[in-house]
Amino acid sequence: MSQIALPYRSGSPWLTEVKAMLALSWPMVLTNVAQTAMTATDVIMMGHLGPDSLAAGALASNLYMAFLIFGIGVMAAVAPMVAIELGRNRHSVRDVRRTVRQGFWVAATMAGPMWLCLWQAEAILTAMGQNPALAKAAASYLHTLQWGLLPFYLYLTLRGFLAALQRPFWVFVTVLFAVGFNAFANWVLMFGRLGFPALGLPGSGMATALASTLMFAGLALVVSLDRRFRRYHLFGRFWRADWSRYRAFWRMGLPIGTTVGFEVWIFNGAAFLMGLLGPTSLAAHAIAIQIASLCFMVPMGIGQAGTVRVGRAFGAGDEEGIARAGATALALATAFMCFTALLMLLIPHWLVVPFLDAGKPRAAEVAELAMVFLFYAAIFQIVDGIQVVGVSILRGLRDTRVPMLFAGLGYWGIGLPLSAALGFLTPLAGVGIWIGLATGLAIVAALMLARWFARERLGLTRSAGLPAS
Repeated sequence: MSQIALPYRSGSPWLTEVKAMLALSWPMVLTNVAQTAMTATDVIMMGHLGPDSLAAGALASNLYMAFLIFGIGVMAAVAPMVAIELGRNRHSVRDVRRTVRQGFWVAATMAGPMWLCLWQAEAILTAMGQNPALAKAAASYLHTLQWGLLPFYLYLTLRGFLAALQRPFWVFVTVLFAVGFNAFANWVLMFGRLGFPALGLPGSGMATALASTLMFAGLALVVSLDRRFRRYHLFGRFWRADWSRYRAFWRMGLPIGTTVGFEVWIFNGAAFLMGLLGPTSLAAHAIAIQIASLCFMVPMGIGQAGTVRVGRAFGAGDEEGIARAGATALALATAFMCFTALLMLLIPHWLVVPFLDAGKPRAAEVAELAMVFLFYAAIFQIVDGIQVVGVSILRGLRDTRVPMLFAGLGYWGIGLPLSAALGFLTPLAGVGIWIGLATGLAIVAALMLARWFARERLGLTRSAGLPAS
C-alpha cells in the first residue's frame, strides 16, 4: 500500500506529510543530481581539453538542451497521469499500463525530428552568429550525443511510472551506475585510454549516449523482473495503438514541455549571448550555470515528489492533503536553496576550482569571471526553487496551460529581453545577462505562488476527472 493511502495514525498530519515527502523526494533528488553529474563530468573533462573546447562544448550542450528539456517536460506527464489514476483507484493496472505505453509512443514521435535538427547543428550555430570554429567543434560533439535522446526519453517514461508508484529507489541505483560508466567512458574515449583513439569532444558525446542507453536498459530490467512491477506488463503488446490516451498524453505533456522549455531556453539564449561576448565569458558562464544547475536538482526533485503527492491527493479528492503536500514541498525547497545561496556567496572559489586546469591559457581569467557570475546565481537560487516547486505542485492538479503562459511571459517577455539589453547596451556585459535571468525567475515564481494560493477560488482542486485546464 502506498503511504498516501494509509490513514494518519498518530501525531501531526503535517509531520507525516514531511516524512512522506522526504521519503519520496530523496531518491528523486539524488537521481537528478546524478543525472546532472553526467553533464558536469562532461564539462569538467572538456575544461581539461582547454578553454576553446569548453566553450564549444557549452554551445553544443545548450543547443542540445533546447531539444532535450522540451522532451523531458513532455515525458513528465507520465507521473501526474499515473498518480491521479492511482489516487482514484490504487489497484489500477490497465489505465496505468496504457499511460506508460503511450509514453513510449510519444518518446518515439519526438526523437526523429530532433535527430534531424541536431544533425544540422553547425549550420544552426553559425546562423546564430557563433564563431565558425567553435560551431564546427560543437557539431562534432552533438553528432554522437544526439543518439542518446530516444533511450533517455524511454528511461524517463519508466522513471515517471516508478515515481507515481512511490518506488523511486531503483531509478537512483540505475542512474548512479550510469554516472560511473559515463565518467569512465569519457576518460577512455575523450583522451584515448586503454588502446582507444583520442576522440575529444565526439568521444564525450558517445559516452553520454551510451550511458543514457544503459539507464533505460536498467529500468527495463527492473520493471520486467521485480514482482511489484511486472504485473503491469508494460512491454506486452506495446505496439497497440491507443489514440485517445496518446492525445491525452500530449494535452498534458505539451504545456509541461513548453513551460520547462521556456525556462531552459532562456538559459540557452543567455549562453548564446555570452558566446557573442567571447569565449572567456562563455566558458565562465558554463561553469557558473553548471554549479547552479547542480543545486537546482534538489528543489526539482522535491517538486517531482510534490507532483506525485499532490496528484494522488487530487485523485482521491482530498483538499487538505493537497494543501499539506504543496506547502511541505515549498518549505523544503526554499530552505535548501537558502543554504546553497549562502555557499555561493561564501566559498565561490572552491566551487569553481574543479572545473579548470590552472595550467591552461586564460584559466585564471575564466575562474575570476565565473566567481562573479556565481554571486548573481546565489541571488536567484531561492526564487528558482520556488518557481520549480510551484509549477510542479500545480501540475499535480493537472493545471498546466496557465503556468505555461506565466513562464512565457516571465522568461521571454521580460527576462531574456532584459538580459540582452543589460548585456549589450550597458557596461554590465555578462553580469547584465545574469541580472536579466534572475528577474525573469523572480516574476515566474511570484505568478506560480499566486496561482497556487488561489487554487480553491479558481476551482483547481475540485476538477478531478476533468481534462487539464
